[in-house]
Amino acid sequence: MAETKRDYYEVLGVGRDADDAALKKAYRVLAKKYHPDTNPNNPEAAEKFKEASEAYAVLSDPEKRRQYDQFGHAAFENGGAGAGGFDFSGDMGDIFGDIFGDLFGGGFGGRSRRTNAPMKGANLRTSIRISFQEAIFGCEKEIEMNLKDECTHCHGTGAKEGTSPVTCPKCGGSGQIVYTQQSMFGMVRNVQACPDCGGKGTIIKDKCPHCYGTGYTQSRKKIQVSVPAGIDNGQSIRIRGKGEPGENGGERGDLLVEVVVSNHPTFKRQDTNIFSTVPISFVQATLGDKIRINTVDGQVEYEINPGTQTDTRVRLKGKGVPYLRNKNIRGDHYVTLVVSVPEHLNEAQKDALRAFDEAMNGTPRDNGGAATGKKKKRLF
Repeated sequence: MAETKRDYYEVLGVGRDADDAALKKAYRVLAKKYHPDTNPNNPEAAEKFKEASEAYAVLSDPEKRRQYDQFGHAAFENGGAGAGGFDFSGDMGDIFGDIFGDLFGGGFGGRSRRTNAPMKGANLRTSIRISFQEAIFGCEKEIEMNLKDECTHCHGTGAKEGTSPVTCPKCGGSGQIVYTQQSMFGMVRNVQACPDCGGKGTIIKDKCPHCYGTGYTQSRKKIQVSVPAGIDNGQSIRIRGKGEPGENGGERGDLLVEVVVSNHPTFKRQDTNIFSTVPISFVQATLGDKIRINTVDGQVEYEINPGTQTDTRVRLKGKGVPYLRNKNIRGDHYVTLVVSVPEHLNEAQKDALRAFDEAMNGTPRDNGGAATGKKKKRLF
């Protein structure tokens, strides 16, 4: 009865806001774990597999999911979704063909994907190193790498000139072989790639001597890489159509170029902000002064306020990193002002500091105590 069923979202272990990808991922895990082929003679596993399949069949269908969200299991009672509230004969072929094509070798319920259909080529990966400054403002780089191209002699067929691939006699050119077996749902139709032709549907008897039957040749090529302003260390640039060639007429894959950004001697980056430290003298901190601060745009003038304490952080608005999606908007540059204490003083300098200390008698000093008005012990 409907009231004894577990909530479909609970069965799959997902939230009610789960998208299609999350549903499929959750179902894939459960289906692989409890599938009858991997759990023979296990009624509990078979029941869990059936429960998960039922939950996914409903939640993966937008209309059924809408009805379930509104009415719960009652939406499928009294024939609403077949006998017993759920119909295994509906679109389960599509579901299993999509999810288990790689695990069990093909379709379920009579539908499958052709293994000799056009397939996009694999993506290639490489990396480039750029400077901190280049990452901020963008740059153009050139890389060299080996790329595959269609063999000019066999035009990608892999067959020797004057010959052509022949239809595979085992699969009849379909690229697939089909077999059936008994399961808890009845007779199951399984489809696998043909072992003789590897799913291509054709066999090469006389291979091209230039590409050795692969249909491709490899050569060293130069590729221009446009590095956008604001890119960060570890991010990748996708260059369309520079990956591996596709199969059976499919488009080429892409080239993914990972960016490695060199460290800067004085600047540190965090998202779109830049951080640096600037030393100032005791006199500058006490009396104030105009100083020049290095930024990625060059030096800028900044006025220190009198009485500035060490580790004071100031903000240079708009002197940070451009936003990757809009280079006209930039982060900020934060500068920490550190009061520099001299380490080596001559006698004249020491006398000047002693005189200053005497003149400051009665004011708080940086020794954890309060002013007392009493004459202080000489510290220099």
